[in-house]
Amino acid sequence: MKIPSLLLRFPRCYFSRRTCFVNFRFASRADFLGVESLVPAHRCHTKWICSSNGLRRELCQQAAPEQQAEGLSDQEQRLVDRLYHGLIQGHRACLAEAITLIESTQSRKKKVAQVLLQKVLSYHREQEKLNQGKPLAFRVGLSGPPGAGKSTFIECFGKMLTERKHKVAVLAVDPSSSTSGGSLLGDKTRMTELSRDMNAYIRPSPTSGTLGGVTRTTNEAILLCEGGGYDVVLVETVGVGQSEFAVADMVDMFILLLPPAGGDELQGIKRGIIEMADLVAINKADGDLVVPARRIQAEYVSAMKLLRKRSKVWRPKVMRISARTGEGISDMWDKMGEFRDLMLTSGELVAKRRKQQKVWMWNLIQENMLEHFRSHLAVKDKIPLLEEKVLRGVLSPGLAADLLLKAFKDGL
Repeated sequence: MKIPSLLLRFPRCYFSRRTCFVNFRFASRADFLGVESLVPAHRCHTKWICSSNGLRRELCQQAAPEQQAEGLSDQEQRLVDRLYHGLIQGHRACLAEAITLIESTQSRKKKVAQVLLQKVLSYHREQEKLNQGKPLAFRVGLSGPPGAGKSTFIECFGKMLTERKHKVAVLAVDPSSSTSGGSLLGDKTRMTELSRDMNAYIRPSPTSGTLGGVTRTTNEAILLCEGGGYDVVLVETVGVGQSEFAVADMVDMFILLLPPAGGDELQGIKRGIIEMADLVAINKADGDLVVPARRIQAEYVSAMKLLRKRSKVWRPKVMRISARTGEGISDMWDKMGEFRDLMLTSGELVAKRRKQQKVWMWNLIQENMLEHFRSHLAVKDKIPLLEEKVLRGVLSPGLAADLLLKAFKDGL
């Protein structure tokens, strides 16, 4: 069988709606015919393999994204189907089990989780098309120092939203112990009223060593919550410092919650976190703390004028609220609605979500590459030996890293 002349002249062309040529391999360089690979775009594609004996044609079926379940056992496929159908029907138990599945570090469960996520993502895209391309849910990130009243605010805010017929999902992130790896996961216990609300779902998760105030699977959990029908997703970060702003790359709006009496107020102005905030809320502005809250509000308004504007249509606001009395909570939701409407109208919200998809992809690449590096045969046995030399001061960390990277490159 000869290679079609049309293929040689137009190596990037498709030849039918369901068939394309892909992955040309040659037995030797002498057999190279200058034909470039094509990316398959349809459910079925044709693989051509060139060799010195001629051309062998292999048919391979590539499933649609929502059907990519190759390699799964019957039991695993039934698990995916059960979780998927239960999730889109709004069953909280299926949502909880799905999030537990994506948080697993076992390689087999991670593969099952990716199949489930792909199905949920396909369903999510179809629903967005029916919604005229607009996002189905409003993603809100919430950060702030300890004592700012984040959990109290979320309970008050969430109850207000459920009373207005919204479905609220709360992803609360707790720090993990650096020694045992455990986490208290106590956020849910501080939201007793909201946790009993059938229109709210609270999921505490450990950081498990992930930096930035979120978990490694927060993006996936947000997607699952939206697939479960929750139209407002709140992500509460660890909130233990001024670098907990990785959540800004996962949400539509980033809110910084601050207490009214935290010592040197302007010390809280750290560029890393404050320049990412779309709204700053001074909580606990009630009783004797009203006056300090007003002073801090004025200071933050002045300080934020010095920051570079990130949006063409939105200027970050500073508000005073009280989660204990409920004062200012409704006004805050109105401001959040104004933000969403402006960002949607200008197209910035859709562009922001697309950018976040790319950040999500590269975060997964970094995580998988590090895992692959640690488990590679060329470096796996050398890691403990070099770590011991670094601990004894025989090798510098930089030299040890160079030796591991060299061993990894040589082993490729």
